[in-house]
Amino acid sequence: MDLDAYLLVHGPAWQRLDTLTKQRRRTGAEADELVRLYQATATDLSVIRSAAPDPEMVTRLSQTLARARSAIAGTHEPAWRDVTRFVAVTLPVAMYRIRWWTVAVGGTFVLLAVVAGIWVATQPDALAAMGTPAARQEYVDRAFAEYYDPGAGFAATVWTNNAWLTAVCVATGITGIGPVYFMVNNAVMVGATGGMMAEAGKLDIFLQLIAPHGMLELTAVFVAGAAGLRIFWTWVVPGPRTRSRALSQEARALFTVAIGLVGVLAVSGLIEGFVTGSAMPWWLKIVIGAIALAGFWAYVLVLGRRGVRDGETGDLEADRAGYVLETVG
Repeated sequence: MDLDAYLLVHGPAWQRLDTLTKQRRRTGAEADELVRLYQATATDLSVIRSAAPDPEMVTRLSQTLARARSAIAGTHEPAWRDVTRFVAVTLPVAMYRIRWWTVAVGGTFVLLAVVAGIWVATQPDALAAMGTPAARQEYVDRAFAEYYDPGAGFAATVWTNNAWLTAVCVATGITGIGPVYFMVNNAVMVGATGGMMAEAGKLDIFLQLIAPHGMLELTAVFVAGAAGLRIFWTWVVPGPRTRSRALSQEARALFTVAIGLVGVLAVSGLIEGFVTGSAMPWWLKIVIGAIALAGFWAYVLVLGRRGVRDGETGDLEADRAGYVLETVG
């Protein structure tokens, strides 16, 4: 196929389509012409892909068609469709695909936290590093419990802080260092605090105040760490795909996790802000936290498994992700 000749014949129609797409207002005749040119250009793109897949031309036509489709269909309906698809398909599939990474990260986190807690509770030097005796006593007697001050302001503060940290964890995943530092630092801090409370004979208070919101909050932390490390592993071991293609596909799919965790952490923040520090019985607080955690995993496993079975990957739809030139080998 002679691409130059094809461009010479069909190029004016593509330019006309681009011009009509950029117009803010169109007459009825121009609207009909826009639809007709969109269909013709879509056919041209299919021909080029099959006969002479020039990456530059395919990318340009794909972008032109995407803009034309938005102009034809409008913006309101696709926007809601995108939200629905993100919540019901893209996000659960992305989380489902890293479920075993999440389990591994969670297991490692708990192990590190337990080791750090035992170390602080049994080693005088480690305990001394947590602060002076007076400061430690003040913390275990009052400060730890008083931190969980019920209210919307506290919930909002916790939510924004945690959402930011998990987003950074995913965003720095390609380095391999960011997620590891984030997870180890958090595990040691949680474990050391628990160890200090245990040494003072108040491990029960620690668990009662951590468990209600912590079950869901720490799960979100595990998912963020898993997503970040999965991106790094894709960069190291891309498999049969080229490294750039594998990384772009996985990064697009897994960065949706960072967006989705904003919602997960919002639920956790509400529990922390209105349940953890409330006057409810401790068992009821833990039941509420357990229900939230069960709901999260039901969402991921049921919708995620269904999406994967239907061939979804959590990546953008093909026409929005950009055309990828197929290669042999």
